[in-house]
Amino acid sequence: MTKPVFDDEFKQGVVDYVNQHPEESKISIAKKFGIADSTIHKWVRAASKNGNKIESRGSGNFSSDDAKEIARLRKELKNTPDALEVLKKAIGILGK
Repeated sequence: MTKPVFDDEFKQGVVDYVNQHPEESKISIAKKFGIADSTIHKWVRAASKNGNKIESRGSGNFSSDDAKEIARLRKELKNTPDALEVLKKAIGILGK
């Protein structure tokens, strides 16, 4: 089973709703939006650290922008030998 993905606009809407309705429990809000109450707690906590705004780093499950960049560079480095072999073969073919 795959984990559902929610866009930032939806997350921000839920966080705003929670902030505008402090009398309503997070469990009832979760049922209203069809998500887990733990998800609401996570989004509200994250937003409270950022001026009540949802912050998105983009796709991937990285702990920081630096971790995402490191993963990208590792992937690029891993593909470098393959690209080098293709270039060597191309030069060999052109040299004939």
